[in-house]
Amino acid sequence: MANPEQRVAVFIDGGNFYFKLKELGIKNISHFGYRQLAEWLARDRKVAYAGYYVGVVRAKSNDVKGQKLRAGQVNLFNFLRSKEQLFEIRQGYLMKSDGVYHEKGVDVQLAVDLLVGAYDNTYDTAILLSSDTDLIPAVKKVKELGKSVEYIGFAHHPTIALQTRATLSRLLIKEEIEPFVAKEQMR
Repeated sequence: MANPEQRVAVFIDGGNFYFKLKELGIKNISHFGYRQLAEWLARDRKVAYAGYYVGVVRAKSNDVKGQKLRAGQVNLFNFLRSKEQLFEIRQGYLMKSDGVYHEKGVDVQLAVDLLVGAYDNTYDTAILLSSDTDLIPAVKKVKELGKSVEYIGFAHHPTIALQTRATLSRLLIKEEIEPFVAKEQMR
């Protein structure tokens, strides 16, 4: 049974989350129920922090596709900051290398926030929605500081290294995610 006095901090690796949902056939997540998902994962515990970590799209004025992606991301950020969602957005940046974009600074920001929250005692349990193994040293230290870390992954593509290092792990299936998808996206 969940302890309603226990504080949880939810950390979502936005790029990672987006691509995992896309693999499940869920494409447009600009009005996904992020807060509802966070509260569902918290299991009646208090959500003390909810953070969404993502590389920011930057596009030149003549880049039509880039401008469209940027506008979509601005829409997502406004939605995440709304009073219904109440997420903090932590931004890294996107860097183009050999024609491929890579996020930079996102994992570091997430790791820093995991550690600062543990040191400052702002949460009892970190709920981590990321499959990035670069976070393992931070997870290890958070646990050494007496905090729990719950790894939330996806059944179709789990990260065993994070599963084995977390205090608790849970793998989501598409049917568990679908209730958080806006109904107009389900059509």
